[in-house]
Parts: sequence; C-alpha cells; structure tokens
Amino acid sequence: MKSKLVLLGLLVLTSGSLFAQNTVKISGKVQFVGADKKVSVIQNNGFERITLGETEIGPDHTYSLTVQKEKPNAVTITCCQSQSVRAWLEDEDMVINFRGIDTAKIRIKNPPYVYIQAGPKNELLNLANYANYRNYQNMIAISQAVYRSQSLDDKQKADIAKDLYNMNNEDARSYTRYLVEHYGHLTSCVALLSALDYAKDSLLIETTLTSMQTKNPGSTVAQDYRKELMDKLEKQRRMREGQTAPSFTFNNDKGEPVSLDSFKGKVVIIDFWASWCGPCRKEIPNLKKYYEEFKNNPDVAFLSVSIDAKEDDWRKAMAEEQMEWIQLLAPNSGREAMDKYQFRGIPFIVAIDKEGRIFRKHLRGEAVRAAIVDALQQSEKK
Repeated sequence: MKSKLVLLGLLVLTSGSLFAQNTVKISGKVQFVGADKKVSVIQNNGFERITLGETEIGPDHTYSLTVQKEKPNAVTITCCQSQSVRAWLEDEDMVINFRGIDTAKIRIKNPPYVYIQAGPKNELLNLANYANYRNYQNMIAISQAVYRSQSLDDKQKADIAKDLYNMNNEDARSYTRYLVEHYGHLTSCVALLSALDYAKDSLLIETTLTSMQTKNPGSTVAQDYRKELMDKLEKQRRMREGQTAPSFTFNNDKGEPVSLDSFKGKVVIIDFWASWCGPCRKEIPNLKKYYEEFKNNPDVAFLSVSIDAKEDDWRKAMAEEQMEWIQLLAPNSGREAMDKYQFRGIPFIVAIDKEGRIFRKHLRGEAVRAAIVDALQQSEKK
C-alpha cells in the first residue's frame, strides 16, 4: 500500500512538473495605460502573426497572464499597442514592467528599452534587445548630427549618413556574434541567429547549433531551427536573379483569376503593395510614368499585387490612385506571396524576363525603367 502511495505521489509530481514546463506566467505593471488596455503575446510563424495569449490591464495598472506553449520560441510581448519587447518563451516565468503609452506632447518613434526579469535565457534576450535599442539611438544621433551640419550639401550629408549607418549596423552585428559565441549553449540563442548573415557566418551558426544540441539533449530547439533555416535558404535561393519566378494565381478587381504564367513571353513588372503603405503610394506616380511609356509595347506588362487584409481598403485605394494596369489582391494579407517571393517590406517591385525568370528585385524609381529596357534588350540578343 505504501509503495502504491509513493508511486501515486511521483506521478502527481511528474504531471505537475510537466504542466509547469508547458506554461509560462508573464506579469508586471504598466505606468501609463492607453485606450487599448491589453498586453498580448505574439508569435511570428513565418509571415503569420499568432496571438498566444492576451489580457487586460487592471485598474491598479497590473497585469498577469499564463501562456501555453507548444515548443520553445521567440515571442513579442506588446503593451497598449505602443510598446513591445522580444522575449523567449520556454521555461522561465517573466516580470515585465512597461512604461505604456507615449505621454509626450510631441510624439516621435523612439520607444524606451524594456527589461525582462526572468532567468538566463531571457537575460540573453535583454542583452540583445539593449544592443538593438542602442543601435536605434545611435541612428537617431547620426541623423541629427549629419543633417544639422551647415558645411555639407545634401548629397554629402546623404553619403556620410549612409556610411555611418553602415558602421553602426556592423558594430551591432559584431556584438551579436560576440553574444552567440559566448551564450550559444542557451536555447534562446537561436533568437539571435536570424540577425547574422549565413553566407558570412555559416561556420559560427552551425557550430552554435551543434553545441546547443549537445548541451541540451532533451531539446529539439537546435534541430527545429536548422530545419527552418535550411527551408528559408532554399526559398531565398529560388528568388535569386535568373531563377524561375514563383508562380501565383490571384483574383483581379472583377473577381477573375489571373495567373503569372499567362504572361510568359513578356517582361513583367510586379509591384507588391498595400493601401496602408505610404512608400507604396509614393512609388505609384513612377509606375504610372513607366506604364504610359510602355503600355503600347506588347512585350511589356504591369501587375500590381495588393496584400491588403480588407478588400474594401484595396478597392478604395485603387479608386484613389487610378492605376490603369492589372490589379490583383493576394488573399490572407499576402502571406503566400510574401513567403514565395521572400519579402517583408513593401513596396517590393520585381522584374520578370520573357522566359519567366527573375530579372531584378527591389526596384524603385528609375531602376524600374532600366530593368524593363535591359530585359527587352537581353531578349533581343537571343
């Protein structure tokens, strides 16, 4: 009887331990609470944002939520839709105190640093987050110092600022490498690896993943990340210039399906955009100018692919912009298109040659026209 009770006790303790490992408690205080009184835990799954947990901030400005996790992962914890912090969700409870909404009379995009009170895995995220925070502060300081200079013309200012930005970013990457080299045994280190360039840092990345796997025998974090990384690299390889452009079929403004494959034999300019994207709207006059120049050329076609979540927003923007070429709407906020074409920011403009291959990417302004001309000339030489 005694042995049965001992066994039962062990089972209870074991099940309780397993349950504790599958949940993480996140709590804290918010100094200034806005109209949106929520703290949310968001996971980015490829191009999809998944809300893992959400709670309202109480009248006493405190919050607390328990998040169920399927597997260890990096998450973004947001507060009042005005502040956020990147954290590691695995086996460490967290206390995170937010400032909350910006109370300044003149609001600028300069969010304060947020510290995570947790264990060593999230302390590594604190170090990385603080480095990113300082990198952003340095960029602001560079901009102010350069553009306030009275002895430089606009081109000189732009060139100097670009060089200083590059130096600042390389310094940030160097610090990330340092963190990876010295904290690679922590599973949370995979959250830092995405900031590295695999072409330059493949040895460090692979060594880190191998060490992580060895030192965490019960974890699949390293294996999972390596699989995701290889998948991402393969998709990026498919998007190199000269590779066959990923096919897609989306509906036009009449609800009719339009396939990219149907334009084979033409030079195609594809503009991925959205109604809410300011830079996208600013680029449209350039596209209109080049469309007017080439609209009577049977070997050239223009496609605009919106990643708007709401069809009404897309139609409203089309009516405002009056774009005469083919307009398509990618479903599910463009997740399929973003995954296939491997872009996160818009506008993303790509030129496809007559053979249906990627000719050039990341086009803006005059570069769009140059890509059309060069692609046409290339086809004439064959």
